[in-house]
Amino acid sequence: MIRIAVLVSGRGSNLQAIIDNIENGYLQAQISVVISDIGDAFALERARKHGINAVHIDPGIFASKDSYEAEVLKVLDSYNVQLVLLAGYMKILGKALLNAYNSRILNIHPALLPAFPGLHAQEQALKYGVKVAGCTVHFVDEKLDGGPIIIQKCVEVKEDDTTQTLAERILEQEHKIYPEAIKLFAENKLRIEGRKVKIIK
Repeated sequence: MIRIAVLVSGRGSNLQAIIDNIENGYLQAQISVVISDIGDAFALERARKHGINAVHIDPGIFASKDSYEAEVLKVLDSYNVQLVLLAGYMKILGKALLNAYNSRILNIHPALLPAFPGLHAQEQALKYGVKVAGCTVHFVDEKLDGGPIIIQKCVEVKEDDTTQTLAERILEQEHKIYPEAIKLFAENKLRIEGRKVKIIK
């Protein structure tokens, strides 16, 4: 059973989807620890409610990003984490974490990458006038929202959509494809070949 850490900064709806899929038997995995850079992130409450270790590491008390990430790594190591998931984690990862968990960090992004990376992806999509938006699960590398793509799901953009209504419909699909990607990883069915991720049937 694969041991997972989830890094969060906010309410943790994708964390909840992962927990639900573990509890219903879809995912053969264990969330060993949830780590947040925000002390009052609701995601930490979600973790505690399900008996999962919840840790707040405050970046503000560290002299540098490197020393903060060294503390994150120490916690990950203490729980023998095999896979790191970013779920609304609002910090860009540095080299220490990327090197320690090379090809073992996944992220979910509310856009069809490589379109609309970074913050406010749904707002970016609406302003651009796209007819189709969506979400992407990808491996994390040094480029912001730039790692190899595992799964994407399309969502139609409606004429009367607001940022909020579009975000809600995209989020519904996020909750489906993130557990799917985790399952593929846990079952060793993902192969990275250059920019492409091959799914082994």
